Amino acid sequence: MKVTHIIIGLNVGGAELMLKRLIESHREQQSIEHNVISLTDKGVLGDQLAEQGVAVHCLGMSSIIKGPATFFKLRKLLQTLSPDVVHTWMYHADLLGGLAARSIGICKIVWCIRSTDIRKGGSKVTLLIRKLCALLSGWLPRVIVCAADASRRVHESVGYVSNKMQVIPNGFELDKLLLSDANGIQLRDQLGIGTDCTLVVSVGRFNPVKDHKTFIKAAGKVAAQRNDVKFMLVGRDLEPSNQQVMDLIEATGQADAFYLLGERNDVPACLKASDVFCLHSITEGFPNVLGEAMAVGLPCLTTDVGDAAYLLNTPEWVVPAASPDRLAEKLSAMLSLSAAERAQLGRTSASRIRENFTMDVISRRYYDLYASLVDSR
Repeated sequence: MKVTHIIIGLNVGGAELMLKRLIESHREQQSIEHNVISLTDKGVLGDQLAEQGVAVHCLGMSSIIKGPATFFKLRKLLQTLSPDVVHTWMYHADLLGGLAARSIGICKIVWCIRSTDIRKGGSKVTLLIRKLCALLSGWLPRVIVCAADASRRVHESVGYVSNKMQVIPNGFELDKLLLSDANGIQLRDQLGIGTDCTLVVSVGRFNPVKDHKTFIKAAGKVAAQRNDVKFMLVGRDLEPSNQQVMDLIEATGQADAFYLLGERNDVPACLKASDVFCLHSITEGFPNVLGEAMAVGLPCLTTDVGDAAYLLNTPEWVVPAASPDRLAEKLSAMLSLSAAERAQLGRTSASRIRENFTMDVISRRYYDLYASLVDSR
């Protein structure tokens, strides 16, 4: 069976990485052929997929104004590819991809919803597109897959039809995370962080929904009370050249406690270099990076967003979003635990991922979904 994926772009992000992992997980399945259409450009992940022999097509849409022209390009390309199933990822692709597929008679369409509350950080255009998707959800897709139960609930509340929705969470590639040659000790040495310091890591691009302001403020409060803790921020635009980030850090009076690493391709090394992980977003669906941190055995703190609390499954280490005082309080509490106590928290987290959220399990669920659509009359 032929599955064509349509996505807005292929730079590093949660949905994009999940798409890449899904395709790679089916590599040994000779009965399925994946190809990818990016509405914009190839990005980092598109090149990686192409190197593995996956056909990646780019339509060059640079703004929503070019949506109509992109629609006709997409329609023509789908006619050429003639897929059995069209799987679209996120609102823009759901709308354009769904309409293009339907216009040439393709009815086996899977929408994929990754977000939860886009009112926090989402543009007016994205909100409008979500509203259009809700209105068309009873007709365009055959199935609507949500990455989180929280996403399902939110989208039902804004008008998406409930009888087409199902939840398939993200899956994690334990082999790549645990068996990679990523060297956390080497990274600490490069940064000059000794074993006598506890390192707290945050991973996520600089964006309002990630709420770095709250994390930096909370970290500053903790750093003011103890000099044996450092904070490492990893993600796109988290660099000294970002004046907004630097202003937030300088305002804490504890600038020496922070390390800005920017976007990296060795996130497993960053996690392995760390002692504690913190997710501080104000909205999430099913947070990939929290699951990855759990998988490598890090004790984790998270804000109560999306399915984060469900994924972590330890209420003691869940705090309200946008609450720097509460986050600082919980960070201090975790840092006050002994190394053995934190290690036990990490083992519990790793066990939860291993038993419930491996890529093997999630890959099979997607394969069965595609097969059921192809087999249906």
